[in-house]
Amino acid sequence: MSKDRSGKGNAIFVAIVFPLVIITCVCIYLFVLGDPANFQNNDPIHGHPVDVQPNKLYGTVYKGGFIVPILLSVNLIVIVFSVERFITLGRAKGKGRVESFIQSVRGSLAGNNVQEAIEACDKQQGSVAMVMRSGLEKYATVQNDGSMSREDKITVVKQELEEATALELPMLSKNMVILSTCASVSTLLGLIGTVLGMVRAFSALATSGTPDATALSTGISEALINTALGVTGSAIAIISYNYFSNRIDAITHGIDEAGFSVSKVLSTKH
Repeated sequence: MSKDRSGKGNAIFVAIVFPLVIITCVCIYLFVLGDPANFQNNDPIHGHPVDVQPNKLYGTVYKGGFIVPILLSVNLIVIVFSVERFITLGRAKGKGRVESFIQSVRGSLAGNNVQEAIEACDKQQGSVAMVMRSGLEKYATVQNDGSMSREDKITVVKQELEEATALELPMLSKNMVILSTCASVSTLLGLIGTVLGMVRAFSALATSGTPDATALSTGISEALINTALGVTGSAIAIISYNYFSNRIDAITHGIDEAGFSVSKVLSTKH
């Protein structure tokens, strides 16, 4: 039931984040970057950007065109879900070192103290502990069952560990596909904006007589700004994806090691 609630909560979170991010970035583009004060003659459409402070290139970014709010949305989505994965995987890791926790459980099981091992799982509170707790609870249920052989009890515990692992692993990788998708989409969107900007720039050069300097600069700005935003979003997404993939692999390894440890200890008990 808790897994179902977690899955529904994640779906609601995703459904809320996407429209909220898009609305936020469109508002930033229109009312912050597109503030008339950022342009000559207070004209965001035809006026050149007026960037009094070099570190505030609001007008220049605005000239990137309609692709800019889309790229801003992608970048913000990457940041939001990177924070979400960091918090979620931090909880999944649990408290303390996994190796010390597994050793503690091994010691409790070696002393035939299953309840103490379960209490250690409750204190650790990570994905490894959740999987191990499921196996230990199953073992506590069947250990005094005289109708089952020791091999049957071990088999039942192993099956419980495998089922708990199968339920836990998808929770670790949730939303990772969003980061991987943003890594690809951000680059492609930046490329689209670059192409559109260069088309506008060459159109300005192709005009008869003196080229339109405003149109030329607008086209170049659109090309470069979209390239910068696209590459930035892709870089952040790739770094985040690889970092969290490594953390998930470490937790998965801990889950496998925990399941093997429980099975090995129980199989050696008489």
